[in-house]
Amino acid sequence: MTNEVLTTLYFVRHAESEYVEGLERERGLTEQGKHDAETVSCLLLDEGINLFYSSPYKRALDTVQGLADQVGAKIVTIEDLRERALSSSNVRHTNFQSAKRKLYEDRSFAFPGGESTIQAQQRAVQVITDILERHTGQKIVIGTHGDVMTLIFNYYDTSYDYEFWGSTSMPDIYKLEFNDEQKLEQVSRLWKH
Repeated sequence: MTNEVLTTLYFVRHAESEYVEGLERERGLTEQGKHDAETVSCLLLDEGINLFYSSPYKRALDTVQGLADQVGAKIVTIEDLRERALSSSNVRHTNFQSAKRKLYEDRSFAFPGGESTIQAQQRAVQVITDILERHTGQKIVIGTHGDVMTLIFNYYDTSYDYEFWGSTSMPDIYKLEFNDEQKLEQVSRLWKH
């Protein structure tokens, strides 16, 4: 009998960020978001994190940067960890919630200029698969967003759906443990709000 090697991914959804039209990539954290990012660092400091990956969006990076600095690690940004594009910037959704629900209910549907659930999930899960293959047995932080995080979780367990997305907070932390066959073994929520 062999001992199972677990790889642990800590998905850190970014802290509060003020929405600014057209600044999806550049907008940082609010004062409350900065305070909460410090709490994220405190919660994860003793977890023994080895590596950091993140969406290239400033709010995701800013949420995990303090922790990376404290453990002396560099954050590797990966474009395919970015948030799902809902639509092109010239398309307005009068009801964001119903637009988001439609994307979850019809996995192949996409608004003009946006990504379907299938498209966004495939690109993001490929990154996670690569990370799990390269870093077996490590503890890794993933700086992320609510929608793309939910789509990643949904790939491994379909109970993570629109309702789960709606239940997440900013920030949020989920600890996922994978066995050496990349099977999801356990999910724990570490953020208490």
